Amino acid sequence: MKAAIFMRKFIYLIIFFSFFDLFTQLPIMSPFAESLGATPFLTGLVVGMYSFSNTIGNLFSGFLTDKKGPFLVLVTGLLATGAALLFYQTATDAWSLLAIRFVHGLLAGFITPAAFTYLANITAKEKKGKGAAISGAFVGLAAIIGPAFSGIVASRTSETTVLSVTAGAMLLLGILALFFLRTPVALNSLLKQKEEKMAQSLFQNTDVLKSFTGAFLLMFSQGVLAYMLPLKVMRLGYDAQTSGLLLSTFGIVAILVFLLPINSLFDRLRPELTFSFGIATMGASLLLISQSESAAFLYTLMGLYGIGFAFLFPSINSLLIGAVEPAHRGKAYGYFYAFFSLGVVAGSTVIGVLSLSPANGFLFTGLLLISAGAFVFLRRNK
Repeated sequence: MKAAIFMRKFIYLIIFFSFFDLFTQLPIMSPFAESLGATPFLTGLVVGMYSFSNTIGNLFSGFLTDKKGPFLVLVTGLLATGAALLFYQTATDAWSLLAIRFVHGLLAGFITPAAFTYLANITAKEKKGKGAAISGAFVGLAAIIGPAFSGIVASRTSETTVLSVTAGAMLLLGILALFFLRTPVALNSLLKQKEEKMAQSLFQNTDVLKSFTGAFLLMFSQGVLAYMLPLKVMRLGYDAQTSGLLLSTFGIVAILVFLLPINSLFDRLRPELTFSFGIATMGASLLLISQSESAAFLYTLMGLYGIGFAFLFPSINSLLIGAVEPAHRGKAYGYFYAFFSLGVVAGSTVIGVLSLSPANGFLFTGLLLISAGAFVFLRRNK
């Protein structure tokens, strides 16, 4: 029991640094690319390359996790990502930076599906929702701490220093994982045969599809926020600092919901209910943001968005864990986080292609999320 609790806490730490790696890149990658002489087009390619290759890494990780087990994939991902981060120091021009970004994203994609599979397999069934909420809190902490740490350290030293610090953390976690984690017991042949049939019908399972859709839409809304919120704030006459504070507000509120006793609801209520409530709450907040002209009211609405986020994230995890047998959770989480990565790219891309204003962009996304919540709720009642 104590060993399982310790391993669970250690996996939470790995999840934190996995997302810390992602969020520390946000403030520094564009300036880093420009300092190496990148054109605007190439700078955008450098920024987006990580998400592209990360999606590929997620899928490979999922298949390897089911075949080799999460232990080997997780340790390999940590050590390889730490090594890839050190290669940023060798970038001499924008093209070499682009190649490093591809390798970094690909290898980092191995970590998350394996970590969440490991976590799901060592967490008691009746505590899956609460466990997903706690892991969500560590993701939220990384979203708050990562950009702030990156911005401060890069301004005082350099972008490569930030990446080297993250590399050290990844390499240390990889070495510690060799000692602190252990390979799960192999499944017997009868169970493997049963779960082979499960693998073939992964995309035919409605709970799995709900989980993937929720993951995509959650990050789709994040992509829209990252693109449109700064523009909205600027049009209201405020600076970039206000945008950062608004995004931090949603993160702080989400973490509070994840960690306070209210997180017991995620195990007591059916995940379809918390899914519908969470995504509809996010959608309602975006609808109201589209009409808001007050910075003070925007803080309230971002807090509301944080509540919705905090209900949706554990719900989509619970739906996935409940629908997929342990031997195929790696593959399922590989697809799950691939949809995460695709959602971010699609959010900003779709709004850009449609040439929507901030108000219309938030309106469009809000209606999309509310429609998804209503559909899941009505299907559940039916």
